[in-house]
Amino acid sequence: MSRKSSTQISLPSTLAAEIRAIFRKLKLRLREYGGRSELTPSQVAVILRLEEHGPATVSSLARVEGMRPQSMSAVVKPLQQAGLVIGAPDPGDGRQTLMSLTPKCLRWLEEGRTARQDWLTATISQKLSARDQEKLEQALELLKRLAED
Repeated sequence: MSRKSSTQISLPSTLAAEIRAIFRKLKLRLREYGGRSELTPSQVAVILRLEEHGPATVSSLARVEGMRPQSMSAVVKPLQQAGLVIGAPDPGDGRQTLMSLTPKCLRWLEEGRTARQDWLTATISQKLSARDQEKLEQALELLKRLAED
């Protein structure tokens, strides 16, 4: 039975720490260009959930986010006031209100994504040579393997 050297054991830990630090920095840079800075993390979570899963009641949003309905109402209300989310009667149960994204919110999401994509594309083009871009492509394949279930 062979023992792993301390270098073999510490390299994965070092790589993990560096990946996390780099992703955090990149995420912060992308946020600068995406227009979400004025929203709280809970508000962003609601918007992304509604975008991915469609209309939902405040109660169901609260349940999936692990919050009380009253707390979720406090998250949703400023989104409604900003014109990003709108409520409409649930066709299946008129006592319930379904929250959904407004066209304004959908445009805002698309503009933010486009701005982030444009910034990242320009940054890659400006800072990385063609050879470095190929290396990045290879590194992304490795990262994809790490992220697979």
